[in-house]
Amino acid sequence: MPERLTFSIGERTSSALAYHASGGARAKATLVLAHGAGAPQQSSFMVGFANGLADRGVDVLTFNFLYTEQRRRVPDRTDALEACYRAAIEAARAHLGRDEVFIGGKSMGGRIATHLAAADDAGALGIAGVVLLGYPLHPPGKPDQLRAAHLSRIRVPMLFVQGERDPFGTPDELRRVLEPLSSQVTLHVVEKGDHSLAPSRQATAIASKYGALQDVIATWVRDVNMDSIAFRVD
Repeated sequence: MPERLTFSIGERTSSALAYHASGGARAKATLVLAHGAGAPQQSSFMVGFANGLADRGVDVLTFNFLYTEQRRRVPDRTDALEACYRAAIEAARAHLGRDEVFIGGKSMGGRIATHLAAADDAGALGIAGVVLLGYPLHPPGKPDQLRAAHLSRIRVPMLFVQGERDPFGTPDELRRVLEPLSSQVTLHVVEKGDHSLAPSRQATAIASKYGALQDVIATWVRDVNMDSIAFRVD
């Protein structure tokens, strides 16, 4: 069972869940994973990925953005979402005892993570890498409204896990944006996957695909983490 935490954002508070690594080769890394716009950290997607990654040796901290914690449906402004995410990062670093953390999330949660990774104080936040599950490159049906201008400012490795049929941005659309970037970028395409990264609506197919994706993410985090340690030792 995950450990329940409370963290402060100014004078307000929100909740977080810490999933401690319980299996696999320990990655000695923490991933702060944010939920998407329409579902909280308690959603089956978030719980499934957090548990799956913990089973694969990665400590995971999920959290609720304030609007979700307060049971409001409409997301807060971007600056408020960023402030909540910053507080969650500090809570993860303090509680799980690591100076550096990986950050990311599902859809909107991942987009806010990229804002923090692109910020001037990304180094002070201890961001080691970014994991993006269904990056919302643009609103559905509006490919000209790209959410990508800030990505070129990110200097840490990024993993994009993108469904082949994602209406928020196909892998081909993402490639055109990612190819010029100077940071280390990995794009993992989910064959026949939609925005939820599911190839179909069959429960067994979804569970199998999600398990495979958790293998990809855990391996990527472990490899980046080891490269970072080797670099610091040298």
